[in-house]
Amino acid sequence: MTTIPTMSSMPGADAPAASGPRRAGELLRHGLGLIGPRHGRHGLPAQQLDALALPIGDDGVVAGVDAEGQPAVLGINRPTPYDVVLIGGLWTAQVLALRSAATGARVAVETGRPQAWMQMVHAMGGGQNGLSVFDVGRVPPQGASAGTPVLVVRDCGMRPPRGRVVSGPWQSVVTLLPYLSPVAPRLLRQARLAGIQRVSPDEAAELGRTMGLTRTEVETLPTLPDGVTLWCTDRDRQYVMTQPTDAEIGLLGTPRRMD
Repeated sequence: MTTIPTMSSMPGADAPAASGPRRAGELLRHGLGLIGPRHGRHGLPAQQLDALALPIGDDGVVAGVDAEGQPAVLGINRPTPYDVVLIGGLWTAQVLALRSAATGARVAVETGRPQAWMQMVHAMGGGQNGLSVFDVGRVPPQGASAGTPVLVVRDCGMRPPRGRVVSGPWQSVVTLLPYLSPVAPRLLRQARLAGIQRVSPDEAAELGRTMGLTRTEVETLPTLPDGVTLWCTDRDRQYVMTQPTDAEIGLLGTPRRMD
């Protein structure tokens, strides 16, 4: 049995008891603070220690639920550079941006279609509450830190130019590609995480060769429903369904692959 030391087990417990101001002075000199309420000894059998575990999962942005209905979390805010490529629809990228801002991150959107993001900007207070939109190539340094992580979303079309603001400590970059483009293999090689939504059979075959996907995964990609993404790392694959909240539906509509 493991017990927590109480006053009776502290050094000097066998000394004659003092009272009143003298006793309080002794306690303060020993660094024990003011006299508080008296409680009995607290103990827990070793076989019950597992009961103290807290049900806390990974820290990050909830991208949706996995095949078992459990929350699927993307650890976007990191102390090391983190690049993500999403071959999919604008809707999913915007949901991730909203949820990242909800975790306290600042979101900088680099886009050639700013009108597609303006509704989000207005809904979040005109850019004063965590989300700003910039023209392609015009994203200023963001000053990311552990206290203020940053997510840069690059919505720059099929052939995004090399970004002026790149991933770094506490600054992750998500590059959105609507389809598999000639620059996709290079971006996928650099990325730590890749998300793939519904693509054509030819695109699925190309991704299978580029990313080492299984035959089943290649055959499944052209049939994915709206809102479902295959998230891939070097070692793991996971299908995730993004389930929007009522507020997200009101702002962005229902899940869709095409914009």
